[in-house]
Amino acid sequence: MAQQHPITPPPELVREWMAEYFGCTASDELSGSERFLAARAAQWGADQELEACCEWLMYEQDRQGLRAARRPKPPSLKEQSIALIDRIQAAKEAWDISELGTIRRALEQLPDHE
Repeated sequence: MAQQHPITPPPELVREWMAEYFGCTASDELSGSERFLAARAAQWGADQELEACCEWLMYEQDRQGLRAARRPKPPSLKEQSIALIDRIQAAKEAWDISELGTIRRALEQLPDHE
């Protein structure tokens, strides 16, 4: 399931903006370009606000902390895989648990690639 970024405006709001701009009723479907432009504009505005807030902070460490808290990086594929193995092991479903340990060790040895 695709997860919508929290800064992306919901489709209903984008349709409302399109209707307001064009002076008509909102259509049911948004084009890819409409969704893309709305998301990029929202992201740009949010980034500008974040940087303005960071300028009010005295210490660079605090600025970095605020940026990290407000723009967290998604977990790596390795981290996601290990979390999945944890959930499978906890559920103790029809899995050979000893094989999952092997997969875990292999994943833990792989470097993270961004």
